[in-house]
Amino acid sequence: MSRPVAVITGGSSGIGRGLVMKYAQEGYAVVFTGRNEKRMMEVEDELKRAGNEDYLALRLDAASKEANQELINKTIETFGQMDVLVCNAGVSMRALFRDLDLDVFEQVMKINFYGALYATKFALPHILKSKGSIIGVSSINGWRGTPARTAYTASKFAMQGFYEALRTEVMKQGVHVMVVCPSFTGTNIRNNALSTDGTAQGESPRDESKMMSTDEVAVKIFKAMKRKKRDRIFTIYGWLTIFLNKWMPGQMDKLVYNVMKKEPGSPFG
Repeated sequence: MSRPVAVITGGSSGIGRGLVMKYAQEGYAVVFTGRNEKRMMEVEDELKRAGNEDYLALRLDAASKEANQELINKTIETFGQMDVLVCNAGVSMRALFRDLDLDVFEQVMKINFYGALYATKFALPHILKSKGSIIGVSSINGWRGTPARTAYTASKFAMQGFYEALRTEVMKQGVHVMVVCPSFTGTNIRNNALSTDGTAQGESPRDESKMMSTDEVAVKIFKAMKRKKRDRIFTIYGWLTIFLNKWMPGQMDKLVYNVMKKEPGSPFG
């Protein structure tokens, strides 16, 4: 296999779809996962229209240990190597912790954190061999918790801590580990955010049209990977949030509360 190979979880929509198209455009063979068959087929059609034939689309559950093992096995069986793993699959939620079913909390952790952990565990021997890159798509919520998003925040803090520790383990072995935090991006993640009982929220509480596009985020992630960046925060809003949270955390508690309370349909009432 002459082409480098990129594996992207959650590649059927949003940032994942943008990443699939960007890596294919840059000459990579791409393997991507998703759960929605219609969206998977749409990405396949988009790849074909762009003249890309070196791809593998796998309808798998990102939260499943066995599915992640299958993902890596089929990648190696098909292409013989693996150069990039992007753990992008994720789900959000919006509900006060006191009202949230614990099953929903666990579901968010399984998809966002354990899904990344499983994929990384099975991919690591091949990434070590290729001296490639592992990329975790996190969130500003991995730096600063927000009310009504306790499970999402916990999953992103866990992801960032895991990758920080792993980065230190493999830094002498030529493997690049990067965590990216796109901040608000125009995707369907807020429409599909889980409510108290696990049903989808439906309507996004934010104006998606004013956010960074998924294609813009994909380009930034690819450029950051090529430069072997450690962490990437893509917006001034994100940097400002992290900076203020470090130096004035008490005031940030009040500010974040007030901002989240003003969201349409806020569970704070």
